[in-house]
Amino acid sequence: MAGHSEDPNADEQYHLEVGAADVADTVLLPGNPERIEKIVAHWDEYDERAYHREYRTATGTYDETPISVTSTGIGGPSTAIAVEELARVGADTFIRVGSCGALQEEMAVGDLVITTGGVRQEGTSDEYVREDYPATADYEVVCALVAAAERLGYDYHTGVTMSADAFYPGQGRPGFEGFEAAGSSDIVDDLKEANVKNIEMEASAIMTIASIYGLRAGAVCSVYANRETGEFRTEGESRSAETASLATHLLAKMDDVKRKAGADRWHAGLSLE
Repeated sequence: MAGHSEDPNADEQYHLEVGAADVADTVLLPGNPERIEKIVAHWDEYDERAYHREYRTATGTYDETPISVTSTGIGGPSTAIAVEELARVGADTFIRVGSCGALQEEMAVGDLVITTGGVRQEGTSDEYVREDYPATADYEVVCALVAAAERLGYDYHTGVTMSADAFYPGQGRPGFEGFEAAGSSDIVDDLKEANVKNIEMEASAIMTIASIYGLRAGAVCSVYANRETGEFRTEGESRSAETASLATHLLAKMDDVKRKAGADRWHAGLSLE
């Protein structure tokens, strides 16, 4: 095997500049580093552990449950680096916390979308596995996110998410000077007819990589735009942050229940109360 230019087993990860003592088992993954402050505002306490390039990491507690957050930047390539390096220092659960465009008319701006599976329109996951490998959210993560949204009283939708590699033509928008990529004008209608709920840019890569490595992953996004109605507002960011944080606490409770019951996986027959 050829030599490696960076040691993947180094104590401090090359891009994220974090080590095993810097992150909790569950890490929330927003794209924007500025979103970190909005997420940790819901926590009991936190401190920033690293900030290098687009990767900003903070660790603290939510309802006494250890929790971390790392910004990924935009798109699959930088997000895959974050998942890789966080996994190498011990993280085992990843929840994308972001914004999205809704595809179904009944989905209001400010609603949450909890992803159950992904259309792998991004190319990063193709570097890991064949194209017909599914991008699926871990059902424990989905259950925890749904339970959190229910407890908080937030409107939410569950379903399939499409992850794109381009914000403009890749999501059916015109490019510079009206450029229109082949097939771009049909993207939104085709996805809507297939009952895909939303479009964003990272979830399918996160879910695919986590699944390959036997880790848990999911996503919750706030609807900023409805591509059917044309409505757009930057609304609901705090809701997705709070929902993901509470879901982390509920996942910890699930894991505790599993240990006590001697079960490998949480299921509906095991109470969280």
